[in-house]
Amino acid sequence: MDKENNEMIEGYKETEIGIPPEDWEVVKLEDVAHVKAGGPAPQGDHFFGGKNPFIRVQHIDEVMNKVSGWNLITDEAVNRYNLQLFPKGTIIFPKSCASIRLEKRAMLPFDAYIVSHLCAVLPAVQKVHNIFLFHTLRFVRFAESKSDGYPTLSLGEIKDRLIPLPPLPEQRKIAYVLSTIQKAIELQEKIIVALKELKKSLMRHLFTYGPVPVDQIDLIPLKETEIGMVPEHWKVTKLGEVAKTASGGTPSRKHPEYFGGKILWVKSGELNDNSISCTEETLTDTGLSNSNAKVFPEGTLLIAMYGATVGKVGILKCKAATNQAVCGVFPHRGIISKFLFYTIIYRRSELLSKRYGGAQPNISQTVIRAFNIYIPPLIEQHQIACILTTIDNKINTEEKRKSTLQSLFQTMLHLLMTGKVRVRDLEVKEDALRR
Repeated sequence: MDKENNEMIEGYKETEIGIPPEDWEVVKLEDVAHVKAGGPAPQGDHFFGGKNPFIRVQHIDEVMNKVSGWNLITDEAVNRYNLQLFPKGTIIFPKSCASIRLEKRAMLPFDAYIVSHLCAVLPAVQKVHNIFLFHTLRFVRFAESKSDGYPTLSLGEIKDRLIPLPPLPEQRKIAYVLSTIQKAIELQEKIIVALKELKKSLMRHLFTYGPVPVDQIDLIPLKETEIGMVPEHWKVTKLGEVAKTASGGTPSRKHPEYFGGKILWVKSGELNDNSISCTEETLTDTGLSNSNAKVFPEGTLLIAMYGATVGKVGILKCKAATNQAVCGVFPHRGIISKFLFYTIIYRRSELLSKRYGGAQPNISQTVIRAFNIYIPPLIEQHQIACILTTIDNKINTEEKRKSTLQSLFQTMLHLLMTGKVRVRDLEVKEDALRR
């Protein structure tokens, strides 16, 4: 409806789910698909290790909207629990417990059994295009009407859910457009995974042989050290021997005037092996002077000592203060912060092995200063940091492209599913529509 003159837009109609095109139907999900529940999860180790895939809620990747894992169960489990086999292409999503709020969706990549917490939707292909319906269910939000606590979706309310239904030829074209974007996202994800694997391989090479070509590693004499094999001319020493450390502080939350100023203030949760140029919170000059927080210079290496991100690192791209859960590292002359940044990432598991404490173990400045690190000549530190920075920049570029594609998908999903953008006249080869 045109909000300015309160008149219906030509070619569209008002319905219970909005204002779709006039030639679209609005139907219940059960009118175009069979809706069923999965079965109970087998109990007992002897039911596992077979050849039958069994998919649980946690096996659905909520970011990529696909099945990313499964258990294998025995024929005995299938018979004992009277499980139903669902065919490849069945649409699945959670129907109970807090996971329905994640609005996960997936299509079975092969015939499989599913857990009772999942709903199975089997399209009636003579009425609805399978992939169109999958994307429709990505557009439909089932959890919006659910209160807090332990939400559930009954099969009845799933079946009664109203959905838009364009003519079948237009369904196929909508599916084609959205699937094309989705495939681009998946390709982008593969590129990112490959780059991250390349980075791991590069780090193993660089921190074992130094910045030399692979065909020259036989020319590099190595020595055994307490942290493994390294080039003979490298030194191994404690971090505290080549750098000073300091931590920050938190002003009293009882004084709102201590917060919201111009001083950036980094908390441990903001460290994720990243460069830091902005922060969630800021301090005033008064807040800084009334706490143990202190301003660290641009280029400071930061290490998270407490919390969920313990062991994660960051590099300041501008001056900033930190809280007490963040350790600032200030290398002596001849030591490059960015080289130490990558050294900590590469050897993080060893650093985390030094954690102490109860339910959520921490590290301390004492642990950090006592941590053994490599010290190559300055020029090699520069080369290693430059190589790894280059690949990090490439990873960041590809991740931004993926994010852009994901935003495009969400925009097109809304526009296509509401009929604000029509693709009925889009020219697509018939074989492409059948894929």
